[in-house]
Amino acid sequence: MFGGPHRQAGGRGCGGPRLLTAMHFAGFALFSYFRQQSTNPVTGEKQYVAVSPEQEIALGLQAAPEMIQQFGGVSQDPQASAAVEAVGRRIAEQSAAARSEYEYHFTLLGDRNTINAFALPGGPIFVTEALLSRLSSEGELAGVLAHEVGHVLGRHSAERIAKQQLTQGLTGALVLSTYDPDNPNSAGTAQMAMLIGSLINLRYGREDELESDRLGVKLMTEAGYDPRSLIRVMDVLASSREGGGAPEFLSTHPDPGNRKQRIEAAIAAEFPNGLPSGLVP
Repeated sequence: MFGGPHRQAGGRGCGGPRLLTAMHFAGFALFSYFRQQSTNPVTGEKQYVAVSPEQEIALGLQAAPEMIQQFGGVSQDPQASAAVEAVGRRIAEQSAAARSEYEYHFTLLGDRNTINAFALPGGPIFVTEALLSRLSSEGELAGVLAHEVGHVLGRHSAERIAKQQLTQGLTGALVLSTYDPDNPNSAGTAQMAMLIGSLINLRYGREDELESDRLGVKLMTEAGYDPRSLIRVMDVLASSREGGGAPEFLSTHPDPGNRKQRIEAAIAAEFPNGLPSGLVP
C-alpha cells in the first residue's frame, strides 16, 4: 500500500523539475541557434552559422591531413594532380568563388577504390583517383569541383554545425522531459527522439547537395565549362551505386537520377535564353 502512493508522489516530485530544466535547455538551444543569423555574401541567403569564415578555414586546414591519410594519401600521379589543380583553380579564379575569402586547394587523392569527392570547411577540396578514372572529360571534372566549391561557398559545414547543435539541444531536452527511470517504457520515447534528430540532419545533408548542384551549374559556367557535363557525372555516380546502397530517405546524398532532373531545371532557370557559346564540354 505504501509502495504505490510513494512512486506516484515521487513521479510528481521529479517530473516538474525535469520538465522545467528541459524547457530551459530547449530555450537556450533555440536562442543560441537563431542569434547566429547572417547573410551569405555570395548566395544572398539568410543562414544560421556557428563559426566565422576564419574558423572555417582553420577547421579545414586542421582536418585535411587526416582526410588525406584516410583516402590513400596524395596521388603520386603528377599529371593527373596538375589537371585537378588547373581545373579547380580556373573555377576558383573565374567565378563567383573569387569574391569569397576562402582559401581553395585542390588535391587528388591516391584512393583507387572509393569513388568520392568532398570539401572541407574553408576551401580544401579533394577528389579520389577512383572517381577521376570514371570521368571522361574536363567538363565532368569541372562539374565535380564546382559542386564541391558550392559546398564551401554555401557554408554548409558551418550550417550543419549549428543545426546539429540545435538538434542535440532539442532532442536532449525531449529526452530529459520524457525519460523516467521508474518507467521502462519512457526509454522508447527517448530513443525515438534521438532517431528523429538524426533523420532531420540527414535531410539537411540532402538539401546541401542539391544547393551545391545549383551553385555548381553557375560556377562552372562562369568559368567557361558546359554545365551539362554535371548531368553526365550523375550517370557515373548512378553506375557506381548499382548492386546496392542506402535508400534516398536514409542517405545524405539524393539519388543521382533525381539530381539529374534538378540540375536540368537549374540550367534552364539560370540560362532561360540558352547557354553561352564556346563552353568546354
